[in-house]
Amino acid sequence: MEIERRFLVRGANWPQPYRSAKVRQVYLNQREDLSVRVRSMDGAYWLTLKAGVSSGTRQEFEWPIPAEDGAAILERLAAYPPIEKTRHYVKDAGRVWEVDVFEGRNAGLIIAETELHAINEPLALPGWLGPEVTDDKRLSNNALYRHSFADWGMTYAELVAELDQK
Repeated sequence: MEIERRFLVRGANWPQPYRSAKVRQVYLNQREDLSVRVRSMDGAYWLTLKAGVSSGTRQEFEWPIPAEDGAAILERLAAYPPIEKTRHYVKDAGRVWEVDVFEGRNAGLIIAETELHAINEPLALPGWLGPEVTDDKRLSNNALYRHSFADWGMTYAELVAELDQK
């Protein structure tokens, strides 16, 4: 079971990463409630299935796959170009945050997430976080794969302002 909360990042004042990795991923299905993903990260390839359970909670199943198979899927079997991002791992407020800086068709988006042990676990929010997007289906990686941020007709600042008003 994966329990996480996701936030837009406000500004560039987030902590220095202790590690970073290039990520490329594609989705092999068209359902919003289930994702079938192939990801390349740190030279390894993974097949992942995720299904929503409740707000911020999903069942997750993941298996390593041979690099040759993973590369072929990313290059030949995907319906759209891969999501590309750099994932930065930072520590703040006593926890690890994954800060994804998107590239390509989703350039401009910066989303931070952290995993929780329980859905009701207290979470101290660092000041560099912007609005929460855990339940914003438009900002799931699966949705961004099919409807990239470049097609939204808005800037990142406009998105942050829109969500700040909610």
